[in-house]
Amino acid sequence: MSDVVLITISGQDRLGLTSALTGILAKYDINVLDIGQSVIHESLSLGILIESPHDDKTSDVLEHSVFKALSLKANELNLSASFSLISKDEYEHWVTAQGKAKHIVTLLGRKITARHIARITEVVSAHGFNIEQITRLSGRLSLTKSNDSRAASVQLSLSGDVEDIAAMHAKFLHISQELDLDVAVQEDNLYRRSRRLVCFDMDSTLIQVEVIDELAKAAGVGDQVAAITESAMRGEIDFSESFRQRMALLEGMDESVLKGIAESLPVTEGAARLISHLRHFGYKVAILSGGFTYFANHLKEKLGIDYVYANQLDFDNGKLTGKVKGEIIDGQMKAKLLTKIAEQEGISTEQVIAVGDGANDLPMLAIAGLGIAFHAKPVVKEQAKHSIANLGLDAILYLLGMRDRELAELDSQPD
Repeated sequence: MSDVVLITISGQDRLGLTSALTGILAKYDINVLDIGQSVIHESLSLGILIESPHDDKTSDVLEHSVFKALSLKANELNLSASFSLISKDEYEHWVTAQGKAKHIVTLLGRKITARHIARITEVVSAHGFNIEQITRLSGRLSLTKSNDSRAASVQLSLSGDVEDIAAMHAKFLHISQELDLDVAVQEDNLYRRSRRLVCFDMDSTLIQVEVIDELAKAAGVGDQVAAITESAMRGEIDFSESFRQRMALLEGMDESVLKGIAESLPVTEGAARLISHLRHFGYKVAILSGGFTYFANHLKEKLGIDYVYANQLDFDNGKLTGKVKGEIIDGQMKAKLLTKIAEQEGISTEQVIAVGDGANDLPMLAIAGLGIAFHAKPVVKEQAKHSIANLGLDAILYLLGMRDRELAELDSQPD
């Protein structure tokens, strides 16, 4: 094998630079082993790893005429060029590393500061990972216009042996709570790039309220029901039992009250955008809810949901009986339904995204390829692999590696 040389080019970017430089390599029939380029605010950084032929006239590889020609061209273009010899052992070590697991760390927040990046990269380094690439996923921010609803996201591509991914998760969770930053780490595999189904909890996830609490307020038993709801979401009491207790308090409510609540459900920030974009890319969307089909079906029509599984209210002469028809949708049932839909769609559960906020969502979050605790209770954040607490539901697009600039055309289309 010939020598391996790393060529590093930096300077002000402009049209045609890469073509001019690689054109010189082409004249010498150079084999390119790797290439990477990035531009930040019109500042170019280009790296090219090449297999360099020996020049019989000199023992110094870097005295080869190709490098002299590159230096002259770089100088002509006001660029800085440097050349580094890579030993065969170093190169072969790099080659053998390509089969190892890669990971993606995604930072999500209203803004991302140097402190955020410093803390996250410190953890990454401490766990033996090397950062191969850093990419901004969110759009450019104006300094003169209001950015109150802005979102910021940066993605780190990591390489290295996995030592203790659970411990890294725990440290990221601590940083998230301290610095108002969401941090997700995923294995960068084929499943990450081939998600096909997203399953949402409804109450306090897809919508901003717990419907049963809204019904309770209308019935004058709001405080009693809210206390039971909170206890169930924290995992302190069994969901099915808490559900029966709450439903019993609603006996006798007129159906007309439900209609008014259904028509005014506050949809969560980013939900419509997320679902619209995912459907555009061929995703199926499901609601798996411990709430009620009466309200979930309303969202089905409004947002374009493919599957709805929730509890069916029981009425007698237009009034609630305080019971539901059929089996109660609890946490274990949600997990079974997620698996059922995946099988119907002919996909693996690894290709499923599950999103929820309560303890009864943990079973489906655990079996999904991407399980996300969304503005969740502490017990759920601690047990879920991923969490979003600072942005809307459309932040999930960043976890899928999508960039704002790639979605700009879809965002501009009318609803």
